Amino acid sequence: MTSQVDQAEAVDGSDDEGRSGPASPPGARQRPAKPIRRLDRVIIRFAGDSGDGMQLTGDRFTSETASFGNDLSTLPNFPAEIRAPAGTLPGVSSFQLHFADHDILTPGDAPNVLVAMNPAALKANMADLPRGAEIIANTDEFTKRALAKVGYAADPLTDGSLEAYHLHRVPLTTLTLEALKDSGLARKDAERAKNMFALGLLSWMYHRPTHGTEAFLRQKFAKKPEIAEANILAFRAGWNFGETTEDFAVSYEVSPARLPEGTYRNISGNLALAYGLIAAGERSGLPLFLGSYPITPASDILHELSKHKNFGVRTFQAEDEIAGIGAALGAAFGGALGVTTTSGPGVALKSETIGLAVSLELPLLVVDIQRGGPSTGLPTKTEQADLLQAMFGRNGEAPVPIVAPATPADCFDAALEAARIAVTYRTPVFLLSDGYLANGSEPWRIPAVDELPSIAPEFATGPNREDGAFWPYQRDPQTLARPWAVPGTAGLEHRIGGIEKQDGTGNISYDPANHDFMVRTRQAKVDGITVPDLVVDDPSGEARVLVVGWGSTYGPITAAVRRVRADGGQVAQVHLRHLNPFPANLGAILKGYDRVIVPEMNLGQLALLLRAKYLVDAQSYNQVRGLPFKAAQLADVLTAAIGTLEEK
Repeated sequence: MTSQVDQAEAVDGSDDEGRSGPASPPGARQRPAKPIRRLDRVIIRFAGDSGDGMQLTGDRFTSETASFGNDLSTLPNFPAEIRAPAGTLPGVSSFQLHFADHDILTPGDAPNVLVAMNPAALKANMADLPRGAEIIANTDEFTKRALAKVGYAADPLTDGSLEAYHLHRVPLTTLTLEALKDSGLARKDAERAKNMFALGLLSWMYHRPTHGTEAFLRQKFAKKPEIAEANILAFRAGWNFGETTEDFAVSYEVSPARLPEGTYRNISGNLALAYGLIAAGERSGLPLFLGSYPITPASDILHELSKHKNFGVRTFQAEDEIAGIGAALGAAFGGALGVTTTSGPGVALKSETIGLAVSLELPLLVVDIQRGGPSTGLPTKTEQADLLQAMFGRNGEAPVPIVAPATPADCFDAALEAARIAVTYRTPVFLLSDGYLANGSEPWRIPAVDELPSIAPEFATGPNREDGAFWPYQRDPQTLARPWAVPGTAGLEHRIGGIEKQDGTGNISYDPANHDFMVRTRQAKVDGITVPDLVVDDPSGEARVLVVGWGSTYGPITAAVRRVRADGGQVAQVHLRHLNPFPANLGAILKGYDRVIVPEMNLGQLALLLRAKYLVDAQSYNQVRGLPFKAAQLADVLTAAIGTLEEK
């Protein structure tokens, strides 16, 4: 186990500071207390078939961990197939949770504990397990047929191949059926509760609260109380098993983290983004309209926003991607905060309407939750490969600002920032999240309303010419934004459309000089967007290597930088939220270091932009595996770069 003290110590249910530990669930057997080992952090991975409920199990463990006060980070990992054959490697679903008594940044590189519900789950995850890790294996599923299906010639639970690990052989299915023998459920229904038995066991092992899970189960299965009670019985049985079995000699405790003062909740990236959009609507005073077509991994935003009509939110599930963005742009024309959500394949379909929004100069948020690609492949995996598509993926010169959140919780603030830019500058804005952020979660400090930025639409209210006329393309001299006139406002009748317009009047124009002027003006508007200067993280001021990241690489890069510095290395770090336009001081920063390294989950798209714009030798470090970087992997890259410079 990671960071455990050398000697286990018996405690009486409270910690050194006098805080009581989580209460045992009702029905727990009273036995002499087992020793408790203190840890500063733990990485747990639940893995099983996609029908084994691993995502629900991980989510419940995460929720209780958040309520306990630990800092945490999660990594759900779904099968790419809609329903892969049961018991096969492509069908393995996993959920990894890293929780600690201190600030953490990633879901962890390697699990300390693997819960393997079948042979496929074990085989699919063995490569990530460090020596000494604990394996809890459901022995009931390790049949000859199941072993052969994934290529095991012999049972790894008995052939000695797992001697480097702490193996716990637990017949989860049998124990669950025994616990539910009087429930009245059919055997098949009772077997489905084995994930709750595993959750109860892990909750005992790590002193997680239990009341929230029981309340959740009663609410989830409110219309089927017999199912709810069966799951609760299995959950309690798992807790009791940990308490009574001799196989688990100790339990573990991870104290709450010391987080900044405030009210916290656990939040995923998509949920934070949905809340950020609602907040943007409230702070701007605009009705929020979402026009969307369901697509993994963006659909959760549509699902969440559809619940909030009380905030003036209107959602439209369109028949296709083009209709979704068309409706959102129409809503923007009508004076609403128009939003469309999608992933990379949908962006390709929406590109013509995004170009229209650039020409109309209307505020529109295009939320792209990036996934593995191209085409429709790997829909549940993460990637950062849509940056160049967002930057250039339209016909003609059609510049669009780009904002990228760094963490799941940061999706809230990024949504507000994207809305501010769209409304202030009258332009569509790309918000580039990805599957890692969308499905991952972390603690989020709930902000007070007065902490949120104000967004002022400033609709046109009357004529803007001395002769009493209204020109729809007469620009604000500071922002170059054109007036936003709500249809139906008396005296503000104007012509609008996708064909090039005459400067000021908005009349259709084929004049070459006017077209050149309008194209350059739209580019100048984007280039002139005010974004904060970058602050370089370089404590010593003597680093020669700079690592540059964007989006979800923030966690792994920052964790890697911490490792390098802890080992005595000197490395500087900057992270980009604004990708178009870049911060004004970025060029000077890049040229101030001997080596610039850009880790990305693509083949070097940001590095390409940096090299082209600033003429610096930005060196890419790339992977496109559908998984986030590991901190140790990046730390080795940075250490090698530092060593190479020191040799010169």
